[in-house]
Amino acid sequence: MFDSVTIVGVGLISGSFSLALKDRGMVKNVIGVSRTEASIHKAMELGLIDESLPLKEAVAKSDLIYVAIPVDATLSLIHDIMDMVNERQIVADAGSTKHALCTSIANHPMRKRFVATHPMWGTEYSGPEAAVHDAFKGRSCVICERAKSDKDAVETMENIYRQMGMNIVYMNADAHDLHAAYVSHISHITSFALANTVLEKEKEEDAIFELAGGGFESTVRLAKSSPAMWAPVFMQNRENVLDVLNEHISQLRKFKSCLEKENYEYLWELMENANKIKRIIK
Repeated sequence: MFDSVTIVGVGLISGSFSLALKDRGMVKNVIGVSRTEASIHKAMELGLIDESLPLKEAVAKSDLIYVAIPVDATLSLIHDIMDMVNERQIVADAGSTKHALCTSIANHPMRKRFVATHPMWGTEYSGPEAAVHDAFKGRSCVICERAKSDKDAVETMENIYRQMGMNIVYMNADAHDLHAAYVSHISHITSFALANTVLEKEKEEDAIFELAGGGFESTVRLAKSSPAMWAPVFMQNRENVLDVLNEHISQLRKFKSCLEKENYEYLWELMENANKIKRIIK
């Protein structure tokens, strides 16, 4: 059990992480660090944190510092945090990109006390009120560059995530960012783009949203996600996102061509091929 854990950022991921620690009796005290007083008050009200302190005081008091803020903000803050920790403390992050972060702290003298993690879970909601119990159960968590972290630090984070019901996957930072672009980042871009498409069309046809059903809702659900979180992800993972985006555009063009040329047979083939995703997603 930890005496104190600091969560930097008191939103969806960090709040759910805190709840999971508390629910399993893994922590006595959770300290919240946030730039906004409103978030701190809400997190305290919801029981996500037990107290709030300035970053330096929070780090000094904590066994584990868990950073779950937008990835651009993490890059700006991570060196300050690593400068504050000692050989007994652990720093871990929950960011959706890893190459830029791991490269940034590669030569930091306390690099071995940092564990790069990405619990592969999230919703379209943000803020402390979005935190939920058992958020990570049955999901995967990627740990990157584990050989560059102290064995005890990695084992501690593995144990935490496993107690939360997660499956651990190991990757280097570049592989993580490539795969994340295909299974997560493109989904968000597609959702944002489709929402904008329909919003543009809705100017002409008021009935569109009256007719919107479950398919539309599930497809554009991610368009409600926070730009403050996702714009930095897209920019940090720009090359991989562009690669998958180009492939996605190519696939859209195939469907467009089928309709333009009334090629029913090829249209059928494209959809039949897409059905193979059932092997991966039940």
